[in-house]
Amino acid sequence: MEEHELIRQAIQGDKTALSQLLQQHYAFVYKYLLKITLNPPMAEDITQETMIRCIEKIKLYNGKSKFSSWLITIATHLMIDQGRRRKREKHWQEQEQQQSLRQMQWQAGHQHEAWPDVLNALAELPQESRIPVILKHYYSYTYEEIGQMLSIAEGTAKSRVHHALKQLRKELV
Repeated sequence: MEEHELIRQAIQGDKTALSQLLQQHYAFVYKYLLKITLNPPMAEDITQETMIRCIEKIKLYNGKSKFSSWLITIATHLMIDQGRRRKREKHWQEQEQQQSLRQMQWQAGHQHEAWPDVLNALAELPQESRIPVILKHYYSYTYEEIGQMLSIAEGTAKSRVHHALKQLRKELV
C-alpha cells in the first residue's frame, strides 16, 4: 500500500495503517536523531517520544509536507525541549547543591566542628571530576575500580583525578 493511502487510513483511525507508517519511518527518525544528538540512548528515547506524539497528533497532519518531514519536525522540537529541560534541571541541581553545602557549613560551625577549605574547593569541581577524586583519595579505590564504577575507561578516571587535583591545588594555595 502506498504511503499516502496509509496516511489517509491512519488519519481516519486505522491502527494497522498507523502502525505500518510508524514502522516504516522509525529507523529514519532514529538515524536523524542519532546524528544530531550523538547519543544513542537519547536518540532512542526521543524517537519513541516522536512516535507517541505522532499517534496522538496524526489527525493534525495536513499533507502540506512529506510525512517524514512532519516526523522530523516533531523529533526536532522534542529534542530541543528535552535540552531545555535538562538545562533547567542542571541549574536546579546546582542551586540545591549550593544550598546543601551552605547548610552543611552552618551545621559544622554550629556544632563547633572544623569545615575544611578542601570541602569548599571540592564543591567547586564539576561532578564528573569531584566523584573520581573522592573515590580515589577518600576511599582509596584504584583507577580501574573507579572506571568500572563510573563506566569510564581507567585512563579517563586517572585523567579526571589528575586534573581535579591540579584544580584543587590552585584553589587551596
